[in-house]
Amino acid sequence: MPRSKIAISLDKSTLERLDKLVEEAAFPSRSQAIQEAVEEKLTRLEQNRLARECAKLDPAFEKALAEEGLSEDVSEWPEY
Repeated sequence: MPRSKIAISLDKSTLERLDKLVEEAAFPSRSQAIQEAVEEKLTRLEQNRLARECAKLDPAFEKALAEEGLSEDVSEWPEY
């Protein structure tokens, strides 16, 4: 996938911590460390959003909706 260059500003403490990870070979470069951190954060935010939306659902209603029509005789179901 093509990549785009961006410029970011980090406080001194964060940059030192980042550089230490690169020195310890946890990441091959600053760029790779930052890319993985951003991807991880975006994934977490997306999962949190999904969890929040799921929490809005009424389990009893969803179960009834899923089971709707299951009590009917199979012979009454339409042909596909």
